[in-house]
Amino acid sequence: MSDSEQDQPPRPPRLVLAAIVFVVGLGADLWSKAWAWNNLKPPGKPVTVIDPLFELSYSFNTGAAFGFLNRFSWAREFFIVVTLLAMGYMLWLALKMPTAKRYGFVAVALVASGAAGNLHDRIVRANDAGQHGVVDFLKINYPWGGSWPTFNIADVLLLVGVGLLFFYLRAYEKTQAEREAEQDDEEDADTDVEQPSAPA
Repeated sequence: MSDSEQDQPPRPPRLVLAAIVFVVGLGADLWSKAWAWNNLKPPGKPVTVIDPLFELSYSFNTGAAFGFLNRFSWAREFFIVVTLLAMGYMLWLALKMPTAKRYGFVAVALVASGAAGNLHDRIVRANDAGQHGVVDFLKINYPWGGSWPTFNIADVLLLVGVGLLFFYLRAYEKTQAEREAEQDDEEDADTDVEQPSAPA
């Protein structure tokens, strides 16, 4: 992704904003997981926040967000590679994307911080059986019974970041299309002006 940087804010302040969002998001995720590991992991008990809809309940996930692919032995290596690629792509976006919209850089930082938080767990955390995985502890219960798969703050950061990034990219494509249409109109107008009139 590239665009003319004329009349756009300088990139360094946008990168500083992204770095701050990244550090805050990653810090919140790692701190909350450490708290859940120390306080909710058995023999710790779940903590009810909004009875019966929301609780803090320890879960150890060897797959991806919301337990995706948690039954496969190769899930850890697969998601480590995917996460590193995703973080590299977020860095590339931050260095190349137009600087006009702050929320694009916030989106990139949210995705990167969520990815980094879960990557940390996949590398350093293991259960009693020696399986590496991610600490989940946010649990939403349905009023009619059952619950959404347990998740963590990193999953929330990823979800919000991807949503913002999608919105940013759609807005960018729309702006580019409008700009190209304006350029085509200007070229057509110039052609009409330069074209010699037919002799009478």
